[in-house]
Amino acid sequence: MISLALAAGSLAVQASDPPAVGSVAPAFKLQDQNGDWHDLQDYRGTWLAVYFYPKDDTPGCTTEACNFRDNIYAFKAIGATVVGISIDTVESHKDFAEKYKLPFILLADDEGATAEAYGVIRDWKLIKIAARQSFLVNPQGVIVKHYEDVDPDTHTQQVLSDLEKLMAEAG
Repeated sequence: MISLALAAGSLAVQASDPPAVGSVAPAFKLQDQNGDWHDLQDYRGTWLAVYFYPKDDTPGCTTEACNFRDNIYAFKAIGATVVGISIDTVESHKDFAEKYKLPFILLADDEGATAEAYGVIRDWKLIKIAARQSFLVNPQGVIVKHYEDVDPDTHTQQVLSDLEKLMAEAG
């Protein structure tokens, strides 16, 4: 049943449009895989890569998460933070992070409000997920890049490259 819903992508309902590049990133306050609360304001003053993904421990999501894991030192070296968000639970995130030794924050948006605010919620009535999309947020909290078409195999390198360019432009 779920695979039928996923295969019928045209049946998905997108609740709202994503925020435009140049607009202030929608606020969030969510728990991570350890139960700690995180607010978008916690990341003011730093570059932030926010990546939304459909489901913990599924093939594409695992590939994407492990690629961020494998490149986490490159993100840290340039002063950027990576945060993953899905509508899975804190417990699911904890299991996923432990299984794959993910050294970054996974936020549980189990109500889907943050995914909806970012325009990435997909609702097939039988299942609701966050679409695989990412946003780069500058230190002032403004969205500077939106990735609507994400390839889990190459996305991390694209984000790193774009962050380096954006940081250089910002001085």
